[in-house]
Amino acid sequence: MKAKIIFGSPVLVLVLAMGLVVQSNAGDQAYDRADQEPGEGIGIREIKVASPARGRDLDVTVWYPASASGQVVLAGADRIFEGTEAYADAPVRPGAYPLIVFSHGSGASIHKMSWLATRLAEKGFIVAGPNHPGTTSGDSTPEDTPKLWQRTDDLSNVISALLSEAPWRSAIAADKIGVLGFSLGGAAALELAGARADLDAYIRYCDTYPDMADCVWFAGGRGYRNREAIDVDKFDLRSVDKERFEQSNLDPRIRAAVLVDPSLALAFDEASVANIRSALHFINLGDPDTVPISVKADGLAGRAPDVTHSWIMDAVHFSFMPTCADGAAAFMRSIGEPDALCTDGGLRSRADIHAELERDIAEAFERMLGPRD
Repeated sequence: MKAKIIFGSPVLVLVLAMGLVVQSNAGDQAYDRADQEPGEGIGIREIKVASPARGRDLDVTVWYPASASGQVVLAGADRIFEGTEAYADAPVRPGAYPLIVFSHGSGASIHKMSWLATRLAEKGFIVAGPNHPGTTSGDSTPEDTPKLWQRTDDLSNVISALLSEAPWRSAIAADKIGVLGFSLGGAAALELAGARADLDAYIRYCDTYPDMADCVWFAGGRGYRNREAIDVDKFDLRSVDKERFEQSNLDPRIRAAVLVDPSLALAFDEASVANIRSALHFINLGDPDTVPISVKADGLAGRAPDVTHSWIMDAVHFSFMPTCADGAAAFMRSIGEPDALCTDGGLRSRADIHAELERDIAEAFERMLGPRD
């Protein structure tokens, strides 16, 4: 199956955006290890972060080096995807750790990134990511999708909260902060590093490539609220607030960015990319002949001054999702979709692809942020 078909499937958009792959109740997949001998583990904690611009709190998940004690939860587990173990609310292990803020893809949720966040925490990073209202699982509309300024504000608010609140402020090395983003989250992460979007270029892109997944989404006439499908007007990018879309969302606290299949790959102001001072590492899921032009990052990588770029062979866009659970393929067929969420390039397992991604991303942040204290 070609990457373009996987990336643009209307049913897959429904599965993710409507929230059919919902997070299971942590209490249903938790068990106590209080009798286990204490040691090193990975903690997970759910926190609230104020968003004055949104007029509401953000739901934020933090993964961190911790003491191995207490209740174990399976973060991100549901009827399609396997979860990842972590210790709920475990004490933070003493130390000063680099911080990575994580932006999920459109229509997804931060818990679906637990497979990677847990591994980064094992490497000695604190990882924190919000669910972005308006573009998260069960709460997603075409109108909200281009509002990257909301996502970047979410990420900056997360950084500010963690640097000012216990126990995080004493556990974070404030001079070692990076951002990680996937798909639409990759575009937001690039903006946080200093790139500015170009609305006219984005309009030209959708006029030229109407079959790309984001352009199909804008024209689809459907959105999701409270995990239910709603009818919406077809969305015209010309109605986007041009001033906000093209504003600088630079957060000077960001020293490094890893951008995985970033959206808007053809819609960034070239001069702004050339002027980025943070170190960048782009990752594309596939080879140069299969990665959709919507997220193909070689053009961006060619303009930035301090940049590296990896291609993850035999991967597709959804290879960045968790490993699929037993019975996932049957469930996908039951809703009229072959198991494309669980299908990679065909030559190696998703676990193998994930292992390469984990190494690549951890090594990139270690290189760009410098040695840990």
